[in-house]
Order: sequence, then C-alpha cells, then structure tokens
Amino acid sequence: MIDKKYQSIVFAFVMSMTMSCIMSLVITLFNLGWTNGLLFIWLKAWAFAFSVAFPTIVVINPFVRKMVNKLIKNEQVT
Repeated sequence: MIDKKYQSIVFAFVMSMTMSCIMSLVITLFNLGWTNGLLFIWLKAWAFAFSVAFPTIVVINPFVRKMVNKLIKNEQVT
C-alpha cells in the first residue's frame, strides 16, 4: 500500500484519471458521434487531457481546499 503522506498526490492522480477519462469520452462523442476510429481518437484525447488534469489538480488543490473551508460552516459543539 501507499504511505498516507502521499494521499494528496494519489487523490490527484485518481481524480484526474477518472475525470479526464469521462470528460474526454463525452466531449469526443459530442463532437464526433459514433465514428470509425473512435477508440483511438478518444484514447489520444484522454492521454492529452490527463497530462493537463493531473498537474493542474496538484497545483490548485491547496487553493481549492482553502476556498471550500471558507464556504463550509464551522459547527461548534456545545
């Protein structure tokens, strides 16, 4: 198993793989429809999307966490 100190990197990797997979497939289907060579076109788009998504998530993750923490109500237990 992977050490807990790498949790944010593993999260970014899994999230970027999942989201880039889904989004590249949906966008490819939207733009081209069911066409010959769809699998190759989609895999090429996925590889490109993932190469952008992973470093983007790694970089923006701390900023997004801070924004979310400001938006979420901090409940106090009495």
